[in-house]
Amino acid sequence: MRDNMTAPATEKSSEGRNLGLLIAAQSLGGASPPIIISLGGLVGQQLSTNPSAATLPVSLYQLTLALCTLPAAWLMHRMGRRFTYMIGALMGAVSGAVAAQGIAQSDFVLFCIGTAFSGFYAACVQSYRFAAADAVMGDSAVQARAISRIMIGGLIAGIIGPQIVIWTRDALPGTPFAGSFYGQAALALLALPILACLRLPRTQAKVVAGEARPLAEIVKTPRFIVAAAVGVVSYGLMAFLMTAAPMAMVGCGHTVGEAALGIQWHVLSMFAPSFVTGKLINRFGNRTITSVGLVMIGAAGVMALLGLDLFHFWGALVLLGVGWNFGFIGATSLVTECYRPAERAKVQALNDFLVFGTVAIASFGSGQLLHTVGWNGINVGMLPLVAIVLVLLGLQSRKLRQQEQRAI
Repeated sequence: MRDNMTAPATEKSSEGRNLGLLIAAQSLGGASPPIIISLGGLVGQQLSTNPSAATLPVSLYQLTLALCTLPAAWLMHRMGRRFTYMIGALMGAVSGAVAAQGIAQSDFVLFCIGTAFSGFYAACVQSYRFAAADAVMGDSAVQARAISRIMIGGLIAGIIGPQIVIWTRDALPGTPFAGSFYGQAALALLALPILACLRLPRTQAKVVAGEARPLAEIVKTPRFIVAAAVGVVSYGLMAFLMTAAPMAMVGCGHTVGEAALGIQWHVLSMFAPSFVTGKLINRFGNRTITSVGLVMIGAAGVMALLGLDLFHFWGALVLLGVGWNFGFIGATSLVTECYRPAERAKVQALNDFLVFGTVAIASFGSGQLLHTVGWNGINVGMLPLVAIVLVLLGLQSRKLRQQEQRAI
């Protein structure tokens, strides 16, 4: 009897320990994207002779992130999450050092290689939320709370990343922004001992036993289509606007420091709601909260169209961040409803590939669109996409309610 009572307590203690370590790792690993995104376009403008190629470093980062989701998932399956996460952190350290050297040598190609290397680390960091969901025992409500808690680490990252930019951008005389990428490398190295302490449960045979549907069958289900569409639009539009915003702000006469602070407020807004997002999902349902997030993303576009003052830029970035939080955490929760235990790894990997592949495409186009249609044109173009996904989500919610009523 005593052993039976001790086992659940030990499992809960292990779950809490792993969640705490994942939050800490998220705080450090999540600080890299704000550094790359807030500076990548600005450094690209300095090093590239083609204005439309200014966002190429950020786009390559997003592309590598998308391409690495599948091999990272394969490596996690073969070698375990902890080993893969540590390899990712090492890649993050190397990427920061290479990018800094690219700036020091005024080598645009080398700088692009450095930012691209960060993609594997980012793919690992993005999977922390699924690691949290897999590590806890319980229903979808418990998993939603675990996902939300992990995303709180992004709140700390939202402070660390932009502050690294502000403190270190002129740390090395004659090579502006190189110090920030050395800072990125240092943060990745600091994450290594934290990741080494993870003791995530290995997938048990009895858990994955059972029939697994072909992936082609899963992706045709309405649940997966809507969940993936919400994730793609929520993350894609957020990354698209966040990539273009620093260059638009500087182009409108605002300083680099003001642009970095705008990104900081944006990243804080992305993760601060995580304290309550899980509870809101449990109370109102993941589809309702996801819909609220999409509406806020649309409101960010409207705010950006109202003017070009700091208030408009920062206000749009804040709305965009909160909308992303509700939309993306909600979408992640929806994805966990789409698969059986035996299908978990491949569905998670495919979802992230679709999301971050879209983000990469959006990032590639942001610099060119900013150069051709301008900041206002970008914000006008994103509104129909939000509307389409809201309609899909609303139709699915209505269908599920009808099914529940018939069951009663």
